[in-house]
Amino acid sequence: MAQSDTKKIFFENLSGAGKAIAVLTSGGDAQGMNAAVRAVVRMGLYVGAKVYFIREGYQGMVDGGENITEAKWESVSSMLQVGGTVIGSARCKDFRTHEGRLKAALNLVKLGITNLCVIGGDGSLTGANLFREEWSGLLAELVEQGSIEQQSVQTYSALHIVGMVGSIDNDFCGTDMTIGTDSALHRIIEVVDAIMTTAQSHQRTFVLEVMGRHCGYLALVSALACGADWVLIPEMPPEDGWEEKMCQKLSALVVKCLGFDTRVTILGHVQRGGTPSAFDRILASRMGVEAVLALLETTANTPACVVSLCGNQSVRLPLMECVQMTQEVQKAMDEKKFEEAVKLRGRSFENNLKTYKLLAHRKPESELPTSNFNVAVLNVGAPAAGMNAAVRSAVRVGISEGHKMFAVNDGFEGFYKGQIKEIKWSDVGGWTGQGGSLLGTKRTLPAKHVGKIAEQMRTHNINALLVIGGFEALESLLQLYEARATYEDFCIPMCMLPATISNNVPGTDLSIGADTALNAIVETCDRIKQSASGTKRRVFIIETMGGYCGYLATVAGLAAGADAAYIYEEPFDIRDLQANVEHLTEKMKTSIQRGLVLRNENSNDNYTTDFIYQLYSEEGKGVFDCRKNVLGHMQQGGAPSPFDRNFGTKISAKAMHWVTKKLVETFRQGRVFANTEDSCCLLGMRRRALIFQPVVQLKGETDFVHRIPKEQWWLKLRPLMKILAKYKTSYDVSDSGQLEHVVHNQPKDSDASVAM
Repeated sequence: MAQSDTKKIFFENLSGAGKAIAVLTSGGDAQGMNAAVRAVVRMGLYVGAKVYFIREGYQGMVDGGENITEAKWESVSSMLQVGGTVIGSARCKDFRTHEGRLKAALNLVKLGITNLCVIGGDGSLTGANLFREEWSGLLAELVEQGSIEQQSVQTYSALHIVGMVGSIDNDFCGTDMTIGTDSALHRIIEVVDAIMTTAQSHQRTFVLEVMGRHCGYLALVSALACGADWVLIPEMPPEDGWEEKMCQKLSALVVKCLGFDTRVTILGHVQRGGTPSAFDRILASRMGVEAVLALLETTANTPACVVSLCGNQSVRLPLMECVQMTQEVQKAMDEKKFEEAVKLRGRSFENNLKTYKLLAHRKPESELPTSNFNVAVLNVGAPAAGMNAAVRSAVRVGISEGHKMFAVNDGFEGFYKGQIKEIKWSDVGGWTGQGGSLLGTKRTLPAKHVGKIAEQMRTHNINALLVIGGFEALESLLQLYEARATYEDFCIPMCMLPATISNNVPGTDLSIGADTALNAIVETCDRIKQSASGTKRRVFIIETMGGYCGYLATVAGLAAGADAAYIYEEPFDIRDLQANVEHLTEKMKTSIQRGLVLRNENSNDNYTTDFIYQLYSEEGKGVFDCRKNVLGHMQQGGAPSPFDRNFGTKISAKAMHWVTKKLVETFRQGRVFANTEDSCCLLGMRRRALIFQPVVQLKGETDFVHRIPKEQWWLKLRPLMKILAKYKTSYDVSDSGQLEHVVHNQPKDSDASVAM
């Protein structure tokens, strides 16, 4: 029996019957907390446990009474899109006292609660661990006082806790991303994009203050995402003479005397508000489900754990090891050991800082190396938000490494027509926030014009190629690799970066542009669902893009709280459709009044969006009515999300370093000659690492007819979506359930960090 099958059976045997789980949010609020609460409640109910809300954080636990209430399935309906925390949060002085914790223990024992899910920062999680350690002593005191019977001490002998980090600051060691950080970045970047227009109109300099307390993550990643000219963070305090350096850098952009026209904007609590991003909803939902599994599997000897994100995986880490690492960062900061603090923050933070320095501060010509290599960059396939950020990064990193950079307009169509010109550092200024492709992109493949393209390569003496695009980019590199046998001009280092909203490229878990498309879909779903507010019961059928790849429909469905998502990879028939209609009909008989169904555009030739709409309309008569919406090309448009800006920026920088290395390795006798498999690669994110993979080796992993990978990681999220929509299903936990230990710089030192 395969391990995954064993895990599935094991999961089905995990029962929450007879157990009580309580969930609370503590400390500062963060967007996405509600998604985590929803996931804990619904997963808890799914496994047969009783689930309780503890309102107003630890204060509610101490006060008891109506602050601790049983949660039902409908209790968390329509919570996904709401910012903040609907069960309330508070900073509680009482819980810091022994007396306060004694009261809290009594309130939990009265309801039989011995499983606690805490969503908050390091202070909240540390408090929970102390409570857990004191538990048996607190119960003994309660017996002495006569508040509880001796039997209760045996029945409720151990308190199990699992933490999830909810904080916009992303200052907790052990996780690549904390709940709320991505949404806060969205708020910051929205404001920056708005300010940029007025700054350019008036030739002004704007200084923005962002949140983050003692952690510079928000400021640093925002600076990367918007191409800021300067960033001041605690981990990199300004050196002596920084004012002059800043003036020298900015004077070319504004006016010679900088104090002339400057504006200051303090963003404040706006960063904590608003709707959570798609990323935060998915992150929080996955963490909430994992937290319940962790509580079911924990024993009296299991250390308290925190559910974390490492690369693209949910992992469990010992809570106090993470807290200790977090405290070490602050200690290094207090002792002004800033380089050590940066390293302790993890490789993701360190790479962000290095990339920012590389892209924002141009070195004088005299300090640049001279490589004599020419590198061309082009976009291929449909436009995807984040392409321009990747091009900017490639151009500036290439120039920093001494190369001449050439931009090719309109993909390979422009290539064979000779639309190639040198591109300079200043030419890509302000590109990170631009949607679409400023270079122009076409789906044209090179095979028909390979001779003309080879001729252009010779004319411009192109020594390396960086292709940024979707499935067509992969096909293009395969064609150029095969053309090496005929044209030595293609015996050069070639690298592809996946950029497509469909996320259908083999060799990578994520593609540039997919996050922006997801946010566009989820925002639209929110608005469509809201349109039914106050009306009679209604079901919405929404068609998404993606070709034959069901990524957008599935992950958007999870983020938007869909009842079903029809995709090509999971075949369905009329019986499945009928079962879904009946399921929705039953739900509509409760207090839930809205249903959401997503359909990937190519999920089935016969069960079209119109067919599904008509079927639901007919079968739902008298219970609910239907509306349909085809989202279309709006999914490709708009400004790129912070994630896509930074993902594009970072992987493009990494690709250019690889290109430089390959150019040096393959330069022999006055020319570049590279004809091995590993000189024609795709750079993709796989689980916890960024990996260069030869494109020829990806052929076996690819369904070229339907233009999708043969195996796709996100299919494991589909049972999760069904569980949260109240369907009975099995859930593969083969990627979870292991308690890992924090090593120095782990797990944050993954290059893959989805955390940007």
